[in-house]
Amino acid sequence: MKLKNICVYCGSSSGRVDLYAQSARELAVVLVDRNIGLVYGGASVGLMGLMADSVLAGGGKVTGVIPQSMVEKEIVHNGLTNLHITQSMHERKALMSELADGFIALPGGIGTLEEIFEVWNWAELGYHQKPCGLLNIANYFDGLIGFLEHAVAEKFVKRPHHEMLIVESTPERLLDCFEKYIPVSVSKWAHAHKI
Repeated sequence: MKLKNICVYCGSSSGRVDLYAQSARELAVVLVDRNIGLVYGGASVGLMGLMADSVLAGGGKVTGVIPQSMVEKEIVHNGLTNLHITQSMHERKALMSELADGFIALPGGIGTLEEIFEVWNWAELGYHQKPCGLLNIANYFDGLIGFLEHAVAEKFVKRPHHEMLIVESTPERLLDCFEKYIPVSVSKWAHAHKI
């Protein structure tokens, strides 16, 4: 599939180790090399700001989407290609989803996890057919990956829906998987009541 814009969810912090920032820069370089625009949360701090600055420095396009209530709290980035200021967090997430052809989560906190889980859930429910993935930098997501395997084993998540969430440790491999992505057509409700 042709990827024009990728939405990247990541922290407004840079994290504990330099490898998180280094990998964010690497993802930015790969996006620019492949002529893929960045859609992100619109802030100038943490991994969010680093991603935006790195894509812009490489000559790429960056679209930020941020709610009015967070413009001052997250220190809005004023040097972007496009900036959308929304009235609510719900409007922010919906617009980011509309603008992107796929979704990547870098290491981040509660907001990052909530955002990737929401768009993955939307894919599971058939609201979109776009790829979702984790860039597993420095094994950050290993505990989450283990838990998701447990959810499959306990029959709360179907294996095909689990496999919708692509996990790779390098930007190149993750985007290669995105470009080859074939949407899953297994209904969430098929045999949902089977005991």
